Amino acid sequence: MKQAYEGSKQRYGAVKICRVLNDNGTACSVKRVQRHMAGQGMRSVVAKKYNHHSNHGSIPDNKVNILKRDFGTETINQKWCTDITYIYVEKEGWTYLASVMDLCSRKIIGYAYGTSMTAELAVQAVKNACLNVRDTEGIILHSDLGSQYTSQLFEKHLSSKGILHSFSRKGNPYDNACMESFHSVLKKEKIHLHTYQDEAEARRAIFEYIEGWYNRKRIHSAIGYMTPQQKEDEELKKVA
Repeated sequence: MKQAYEGSKQRYGAVKICRVLNDNGTACSVKRVQRHMAGQGMRSVVAKKYNHHSNHGSIPDNKVNILKRDFGTETINQKWCTDITYIYVEKEGWTYLASVMDLCSRKIIGYAYGTSMTAELAVQAVKNACLNVRDTEGIILHSDLGSQYTSQLFEKHLSSKGILHSFSRKGNPYDNACMESFHSVLKKEKIHLHTYQDEAEARRAIFEYIEGWYNRKRIHSAIGYMTPQQKEDEELKKVA
């Protein structure tokens, strides 16, 4: 149990530790793990759940919510979501991370980090997401109504790739719940546990978290307690 706990850098709670133990041949229940964790003073980094409050926001007539909170997919590269979050560093102040997630694998397939929250940053994250995708025609990309995502630059890039743009309703972050959840977990499990001196240090931390932990080691209940990379590999085998 300690090995699973420390292996997750103290990020896993009883449910995921129980899953890891059972997958590795140690039969146990969640209650048993909870009891032993409490007895040994083990506490996970708990990501606060997003509590949705009803809000009947609208979308401008020329914007459409194609996704409509249907996060289910049949395979990878059908539905993506994207958003920008704030990260504070001592030297430069606020910096910004734009991320793109595949809703099938829950993998962060593209991201861009910088000191300015611009349309260029949002576009770069999508460009990075497209690097390993042969055909982007018809992919749905969901975002909020932020100026970066409603800009001509962003819309032009999506159009050039044949990507369909879906928008959250105004004041409804739950329309983009998966992306909101990822950024919340990133901050709870990594960003808020450290003070970063500058953009370069934060950039290294983001890379280590996404590439070294989130995509390849962190198991997700939404995809059957697999890692995003395992889920992506499974889907690729189906079409090989």
